[in-house]
Amino acid sequence: MFCLRVLMCFGDKLEEPQIKQIENMQNNLVLGFRRYKHILKFFPRVGKIIFRNRWKELIELQREQRNIIIPLIEARRRAKEQKTEHGDELVVAYVDMLLNLELPEEKRNLNVGEIVALCSEFLSAGTDTTSTALQWIMANLVKNPSIQEKLYREIASAVGEKQSKVTDEEAVKEEDLQKIPYLKAVILEGLRRNPPGHFVLPHTAAEEVELNGYVIPKDTAINFMAGEIGLDPNVWEDPKEFRPERFLVEGSDKGVDFDITGSKEIKMMPFGAGRRICPAFALAMLHLEYFVANLIWHFQWNPVEGDDVDLSEKQEFATVMKNPLRSYLF
Repeated sequence: MFCLRVLMCFGDKLEEPQIKQIENMQNNLVLGFRRYKHILKFFPRVGKIIFRNRWKELIELQREQRNIIIPLIEARRRAKEQKTEHGDELVVAYVDMLLNLELPEEKRNLNVGEIVALCSEFLSAGTDTTSTALQWIMANLVKNPSIQEKLYREIASAVGEKQSKVTDEEAVKEEDLQKIPYLKAVILEGLRRNPPGHFVLPHTAAEEVELNGYVIPKDTAINFMAGEIGLDPNVWEDPKEFRPERFLVEGSDKGVDFDITGSKEIKMMPFGAGRRICPAFALAMLHLEYFVANLIWHFQWNPVEGDDVDLSEKQEFATVMKNPLRSYLF
């Protein structure tokens, strides 16, 4: 999944060691977030002195980040210029849009430091949460073999039982996904039951309001418990149960009728809601559907003998499995 993100970001297929280098650097930044956030959160100037060793670590990580990403940006800039000179077409990558972007008020393009930061955000924000959601979904499918079997039958019906599941040509393709409504129901149930983010970014009350008898003063910090919303027993029947059928149109297995953006009502919010919803939620849903479909189509997932799937949680940058999924494939 990270390889796909790198390709989307820089537009070139990089060698595996280079991708691994980028991935390790991003992981160090993401996992170190909790260690470094205190430096700037409270009294930034004093924090740099009190946490000076952590500050040095952060500066070194940022230097490493620039040393890795800037050459990729410059290589893409040169390739873009050469393609333009020769009249060749270039598949547009994320970094291409950043290079072309002009800030209207300042009448300038983004500088290299800003592009590095945005590329890092693109790689981390999309990969960590999506891969975490994917592992939770697969864990629930291993723990519920009847659901896994039903999903396989739905995929087979859309793709074709007679296909040999060996060649790339016979993988589940993007156009097949719309024919598998149960797949989307499985993804939605996974995001409801185990959202990778249990909190959204804090907001403040723009004015004093009263909610359910409680007065919330103006400028109060507001935290939304996104993980708890999806487990509310007043909204969801048997909320701890993994049951994708709850998202299918009542009395039908042929469609899913659910607004994940929260524009109609908010029953769960794995991507946030409103104007500040995750801008790439549609891409995340596409990736989850594509990867889950192909993992189920090509392999049968079974629990390791004597090792039950543990759905305990652990808080890192995202809410991950305390004990990562182990499965026997065939």
